[in-house]
Amino acid sequence: MNTPPRPLLKSRRRTADRPPAAGLAVVPAAVGGPAGVAEGVPSVVRPDPHPGDGRFVVAWLHINAPRGAVPTATSRCACGWDRSAVGRPKVQQLTSDHMEHGLMCPLRTPQEGRAAA
Repeated sequence: MNTPPRPLLKSRRRTADRPPAAGLAVVPAAVGGPAGVAEGVPSVVRPDPHPGDGRFVVAWLHINAPRGAVPTATSRCACGWDRSAVGRPKVQQLTSDHMEHGLMCPLRTPQEGRAAA
C-alpha cells in the first residue's frame, strides 16, 4: 500500500486573479522645494546655540593605569610636543614634564611680553 505524498507546508500557490507584484516606482521630484529635506525641517542654517568663549584644548595628558598592569601615559600638545612613558616612575616623570611644558609652551604663554620684560 502506498501512502500519498505529503503537501509542502510553505508553498505559495499562484492565483490567476491577482496581478504579479509591481516593481519599484520612480517618484518625480517635487517642484519648488529643496531635494532630500524632510517636511517640517528648516533648510536655513541657524547660528550655534552654544557660542564658544574663545578657549580650546591645546595640551593633552592621557594616563592609562589598569589595576594590576603596567601604567602608560602620553603627553601631547598642539605645538608639536609628543612624549610617552611606560612604568610608574616614568609616568610620574612625564606628568611633571607635562606640567613644566605648560609653563613654557609658546601656545599657552604669550611670547610678546617676555621680550619686553
